[in-house]
Amino acid sequence: MTDTLVDTESALVVIDLQRGVVAAPTQPHSTDDVISRSAALAKAFRAQGLPVVLVRVSFSPDGADMPPGRTMQPTGAFTPPAGWDELLDDLDPHPTDIRITKHQWGAFHGTDLDLQLRRRGITTIVLTGISTSIGVESTARAAHEHAYNVVIATDATSDRDPASHTHSTEKIFPRLGRTATTEEILAALVQP
Repeated sequence: MTDTLVDTESALVVIDLQRGVVAAPTQPHSTDDVISRSAALAKAFRAQGLPVVLVRVSFSPDGADMPPGRTMQPTGAFTPPAGWDELLDDLDPHPTDIRITKHQWGAFHGTDLDLQLRRRGITTIVLTGISTSIGVESTARAAHEHAYNVVIATDATSDRDPASHTHSTEKIFPRLGRTATTEEILAALVQP
């Protein structure tokens, strides 16, 4: 096993960079910064012939496929506006990108993400997206449980709450994998 951030068995997994999710402000990194850094990583992964996975969250019009359960925060009916679940053009989606639609926080449960990665021989995933403590963290936890090497691009993730971002980045992610900046990941991609 090599001690690299990325290798020839790596994939980029971009979480929830879609119109409805990026409409709200995030901290400590702006949505524009998260989008541009994720797009730069996607471009670099594609240039290396490595898979790019674009994950979006979406629900049926009647909301029947929304996660049930009792929470302390009200969930209520959610009627998203038209186009809410559309991936951002800024990501320059390619026909070769893997597209995953999830119906809960994490990108593994109830989707074919694991199947798509394993069939391509992927052992390492690099995560970006919004929101750090919800979609990104849930996906990182499941990736770790599925025995993937996990790398989180900490400056290409952000949250509605900066304390939640910090907690995920400093307390949770180091237990699930490695953290790095976009620049460090890009530099690792071009090394022989």
